[in-house]
Amino acid sequence: MLSCGDDFQLVRQSSAMIEEYQGRVRDLSVGRKAALDRLTSKYERPEVLARTGLSPSRLTQLLTAAPRPERALLGTGTVIVALGGKHEAGKDRPGVTISEEDVVAWELLRTACDEHGLKSLYEVIPVGGAINLNRPNLTVICGPRLSPQLAQILESDSNLSFEKDQFGWYLVDHGAGRIHRSPADNGEPADYAYLGRFPRPDGKGHFLYMAGIHATGCAIAAHCLINNLKRLHTEVKKKRFSMLAKGTFDPMTKQVLTSEIASEIYK
Repeated sequence: MLSCGDDFQLVRQSSAMIEEYQGRVRDLSVGRKAALDRLTSKYERPEVLARTGLSPSRLTQLLTAAPRPERALLGTGTVIVALGGKHEAGKDRPGVTISEEDVVAWELLRTACDEHGLKSLYEVIPVGGAINLNRPNLTVICGPRLSPQLAQILESDSNLSFEKDQFGWYLVDHGAGRIHRSPADNGEPADYAYLGRFPRPDGKGHFLYMAGIHATGCAIAAHCLINNLKRLHTEVKKKRFSMLAKGTFDPMTKQVLTSEIASEIYK
């Protein structure tokens, strides 16, 4: 038991420990569910029951109630979604704001977290793009233009990259030898986006990263991630990866209409 003379501190410490242990329980439940799925696909149920010591009703409960394994791609505890901040336009003393498209991306991720039994919250990356990446369950939505720190991390990807010329930003698929410019540059309601998972600087985990050529690409990346969650988890598990997504959106509401994987999933 915790011992603390300050009841406020006791509440904070207890809440943090409870959340940590609940996250570990969820992780163990996911692992157990994956193992049971493999066992029941290879062996008859009587053998599974005999060798695991489970009752028939408990086996059925575990196979249907445990979190889906692909949830781990989003996170294992409270998911933090960091959104790139920028100065408000047209004001003498501008504050920090985020784009409407980033809000759409956040709402997509928040809904997905809710569906997978995960808590989520968002934060705004300060202007200048400095962010603490050494945190668990972190998803970063911020283009390299807004963050030199993230631009430097993106340079470690030898397969995909953001580039810029006199016509604007574009994405390069070095593995396929292709250049992808945004259809939005020609007035079409469509964009390309980068989606990947990078090692944390402290080496103690990974963080998810997504950015579009234009702001709407962030929402397209989030939409693509959610719609391909099971496939991506199956292919990459806990490994680093990067890929491109493309999609269309409603130019009035900024809501994503379609999305799809637009490159190899590089690992």
